[in-house]
Amino acid sequence: MHIVFFGDQHLESLGGAQVSMRLQRRFLERAGHTVTAVAPKMHAGAHGADAGYLDLPSIPITLDREYSMSWPGRRTDRFLDRAFTTRPPVDLVHVQADFWGAFIGHRFAHRHGIPVVHTMHNRVDVGMAAVTPLHRQALAVLNMWRRQSMRGIGEAVSGRGGWAFLRGIAQGSSAVTAPSGHFARRLEQHDVFPEVDVVWNGIDDELLAATLASREPRTDRRPRFVWLGRMSPEKRLLPFIEAVVESQVDADIEVIGGGGQLRAAEKIARGHGASRGHAGIRFVGRLPYAETLARIAAADAVVQTSIGFETQGMTPFEAATLGTPTIVSDPDIAGELRAGLWSVPDASVAALAQTLTHAASDIRAGTAPTPDADVAEAFRQSSRTAAMIEVYERVLGEA
Repeated sequence: MHIVFFGDQHLESLGGAQVSMRLQRRFLERAGHTVTAVAPKMHAGAHGADAGYLDLPSIPITLDREYSMSWPGRRTDRFLDRAFTTRPPVDLVHVQADFWGAFIGHRFAHRHGIPVVHTMHNRVDVGMAAVTPLHRQALAVLNMWRRQSMRGIGEAVSGRGGWAFLRGIAQGSSAVTAPSGHFARRLEQHDVFPEVDVVWNGIDDELLAATLASREPRTDRRPRFVWLGRMSPEKRLLPFIEAVVESQVDADIEVIGGGGQLRAAEKIARGHGASRGHAGIRFVGRLPYAETLARIAAADAVVQTSIGFETQGMTPFEAATLGTPTIVSDPDIAGELRAGLWSVPDASVAALAQTLTHAASDIRAGTAPTPDADVAEAFRQSSRTAAMIEVYERVLGEA
């Protein structure tokens, strides 16, 4: 098969969806398939020559030029159509985008009569509400843009909210997949698609094996907690730092990642351990993926703090695969993990502080919970690629 991915951002840019798509591509190619990844051209540095990337004309949309966008319209359509005259015939389009990448991908598939599998990565309504007080107006504009860009594809979908937007970009799809059972159920409940296939994002089999093989045995009982992710409001880093300070938990705390809330987090963190001589909270910045996995494997617990935003929540599953339990704030993610976790009872800083203290006590006592072995096994990318290929083959068989 020749499968064409469409993304909102280039696969070499930062982001969980991009990491997942790079991994999917590698395992699909290993299985004998051809993958072309279509996304906006990057403006922050250059990636090496790669025939599998088709870079669209784009403009940068962030100050650091990490992220960019391509305008869905006739000019982009013509650019794409010319580019594919020199590539093998396309069997299937896999849209893994929520905005312009989705519009461009569905337009391409519709023009050429190619079936579409659409993976939903984004809970649009929650994400918008977390980053702007004008989220209702922003969603109304997005829906207007969606109706204009996808005119004539599937049935017309009216509405101004987040679910209307997702219903609209699912139009024309032969299958819709979601990276978790809880997100799939919500998509079905809101009539985004009748039956949504659950295909988790996975972890590289070889990297997993190498990380586990290089893990050094622990000789101390001092708990190690690691928080990792984008430092933006929906990830709830600041409540985590506040909970650490409130609890004055006797543990090593490491924060991995970057973003706009770093300075605010560092300011709050100065209050940790001041009265008991604890080591400060360590902010280590962004790390390569392999190093991040090594830090997760060396930790006693990963701390997951976002609530309602994640469509999967990669870090708790990566942790489970590496044998590390998680302190989980999101009840949906807790249900998906099934075991190997401490569940935070509510969204308050006090509840998180109490859970951190409880987890630290369990770790020191050697009674920390153990992740579910079936979850760990099912998170390997080889099994996730096999599951996605089944979806592809079903769609092509129905075409």
